[in-house]
Amino acid sequence: MRLQIIFIFMFLLQAWRPALAQTAEPEQPDSRGILERLAERAGQARSKIKSVGETVMGFAGAYYEDHIQPVAGTYVEWASNMRNSLWEKVRTAVGNYMPSSN
Repeated sequence: MRLQIIFIFMFLLQAWRPALAQTAEPEQPDSRGILERLAERAGQARSKIKSVGETVMGFAGAYYEDHIQPVAGTYVEWASNMRNSLWEKVRTAVGNYMPSSN
């Protein structure tokens, strides 16, 4: 009986030893404070947002130059011509209606 208990005990030790060797070591706690970790993550988020913003602004600028500026340029030119024409008409009309000094 004792021999059987010793045999079972030895058998269990042989079976558990490899299982104990395979367990992972516990993770070391992060010694940095929560504010340092938050600051690091905020910096990472800021750099990602900045790169996305630069990409979007690049696409927006290219779209403006290709699609909006040519159309808007003609309207700006038309408005400028209308302003100049109206100003000339007003100046001419004021010049014609000024009382002559006799």
